[in-house]
Amino acid sequence: MDKPIEVIFLPLAEEFVESIEPKARKKLFQGIRKTKERLIGEWFSKMKGSDGIFEFRFDESGKFYRLFAFWDTEGEAETLIAGTHGIAKKTNKTPKQEIRKAERIKREYFDAKRPKENRSRMRKK
Repeated sequence: MDKPIEVIFLPLAEEFVESIEPKARKKLFQGIRKTKERLIGEWFSKMKGSDGIFEFRFDESGKFYRLFAFWDTEGEAETLIAGTHGIAKKTNKTPKQEIRKAERIKREYFDAKRPKENRSRMRKK
């Protein structure tokens, strides 16, 4: 049986979610709910040309919203989708610097999860 999927917000993602309009937030949480139920759709997809970055995408009132995320499958009890940060914009194109930012946050997240002794050994190489 598959492990349950949980979605967490890292600090910048949490700030983004709190800052968006209630209608937009409702659409985001609808997409999250569908993803947790393992439904597949345009609301959650892998970013082409990225290092494992996905996005929750939705639009509301003429704005395009993106919440960037990545998978953490290392947990024994559950699989996590960790939201890194989000943007609201007027065009449907996603800036490459936002994808790079999500990749950096992902690296920092996994670096922080590693035991300290492993991190110090890795830096010495």
